[in-house]
Amino acid sequence: MAGEDSQFQLVTFQLGDEIYGVDIMDVKEIVKIQDVRPIPNAPYYVEGIINLRGEIIPIIDLHKRFRLKSLRDENIDTDIEGGFIILSIENNKIGIIIDRVARVVPVAADDIKDPPQMFSGIGSEYIQGVIRADNGTYLIMLDIHKLFNPKELQKIVDF
Repeated sequence: MAGEDSQFQLVTFQLGDEIYGVDIMDVKEIVKIQDVRPIPNAPYYVEGIINLRGEIIPIIDLHKRFRLKSLRDENIDTDIEGGFIILSIENNKIGIIIDRVARVVPVAADDIKDPPQMFSGIGSEYIQGVIRADNGTYLIMLDIHKLFNPKELQKIVDF
């Protein structure tokens, strides 16, 4: 979170049926879907790598990591605007596949509630908090620094 600031911004995106958010300070950029080159012997949730302006970035499929259905898999929505969010985790750039970018939303620290023990198949250890939106839905705030343990992170970035 943003430390002493009582308000910060989240980049929100859709994965399956849920809306997730990550602190805007952890986001380097958002890019359109592009070809991902597979990597042999990579963990099941590592889709592969992309070359983004000369920089090699590993791409993680959070659908696989969290066992979520992708909107693409269900073919429900033909107008899917998927892409990658490039995150900075422990000084490493890692891309995550998303179904749809939502928007940037301001969040007050007081609005963040502790996550339930299990939320949509994602363990609460990966969730920084849950924010109830005005329309009654929930925004799940991911803690990107806990998505991968140090050993996993090293394995991902060492390809």
